[in-house]
Amino acid sequence: MSLLIVGGTGTLGRQIVLQALTKGYQVRCLVRNFRKASFLKEWGAELVYGDLTRPETIPPCFKGITAIIDASTSRASELESLKKVDWEGKLCLIEAAKVAQIQKFIFFSAQNVEQFKSIPFMKVKNGIEIKLQESDIPYTIFRLTGFYQGLIEQYAIPILENLPIWVTNENTYISYMDTQDIAKFCLRSFQIPQTTNQTFFLNGSRGWVSEEIITLCEQLAGQKAKVQKVPFFTLKFVSRFFGFFEWGQNISDRLAFAEILSTENSFANSTFDFYKTFKIDPSELIQLDDYFLEYFIRLLKRLRDINFEDVQKQKNLII
Repeated sequence: MSLLIVGGTGTLGRQIVLQALTKGYQVRCLVRNFRKASFLKEWGAELVYGDLTRPETIPPCFKGITAIIDASTSRASELESLKKVDWEGKLCLIEAAKVAQIQKFIFFSAQNVEQFKSIPFMKVKNGIEIKLQESDIPYTIFRLTGFYQGLIEQYAIPILENLPIWVTNENTYISYMDTQDIAKFCLRSFQIPQTTNQTFFLNGSRGWVSEEIITLCEQLAGQKAKVQKVPFFTLKFVSRFFGFFEWGQNISDRLAFAEILSTENSFANSTFDFYKTFKIDPSELIQLDDYFLEYFIRLLKRLRDINFEDVQKQKNLII
C-alpha cells in the first residue's frame, strides 16, 4: 500500500511517517519546503511538492497512491490559515482524492466539533468531516483531544524557566495522548475493515486537569510553579483581544477553546470501546507521567553534558 501523508513534518505527522516506514508502507509526503522536510527523506519517505493554497499542485501528488492520511492543521488562532488551508485547501484535497479513486482517506478532527460551530477552528473541522462523509471516499475520522508533546511548552518549560503558567478555574479532565499512540491507531485502521466510514473519539486511558499536570511537573523539576489563575468568564471576555497579550501561542489556543473547556461533557468522558475495535490494550499506551519523567531525565542529562563541556572549555583556557 502506498500512502500520501499531508503534514508529515508536524508533531503527529512525523510519527505517522516513521511508523508507516517501519511497517513497510511506501510513503510519500506532500511538502512545501523540501529543506524543512529533509529528515523525512533521510528516513526513507518520498517528498513531493504540494501546497494546499495552490490547488493545481495537489492532483499530481496522488499518482500511484492508495490512501491518504491528512495530519495537517492550523492553529486555532490563525484565522486566515484556517480559511485558506484547513477549509479551501482541504476541499481541494478531498476532490483530488475522489478523482484519484483513493481507497481510504484518514482525517484528524477534534472532539465535539458539531457542538461548537461558533469557534472557527471547530466549524472548519466539522465542515470537512461532513464533506468527507459526503464524498463517497472510504474514510476514517479520528477526533482528538490533545498531545502530550504540547504540554511541555505549556507546563514544563515555564516551570523550568520560572515563568508564569496561566490557567483557568475550569476542572475539566482532558485525556491527552502521545502522538506515537495516535499514529499506532491510525495505521492499525488499514488492517481493520470495520473502521472504514467510521468516526472514532481517540482518548487516552486517563483524564488530567491542569493542577495535576502542574503538580507532576513540580515534583519532577524540583521547583514550584508560578501559577496565575484567571477566572473563566474573564478569559471569555478578553478572548477577542488575545493578540495584545504576551502570553504566548498556547494561551491564544486556550482562549480559542475556552467555551469547550467549560463544558462538562467536552473532554471529560473517555470510552474504551475503540480499544477493542483496534485490538489495542490500554496498558500498551504511553502514560503522561511516564512521558514527563522521560522528558526530565533527558533534559537533566543534556544539562549535565552542557555543564561538562563548559568545564572542559574552562580547563583548556587555563592550560
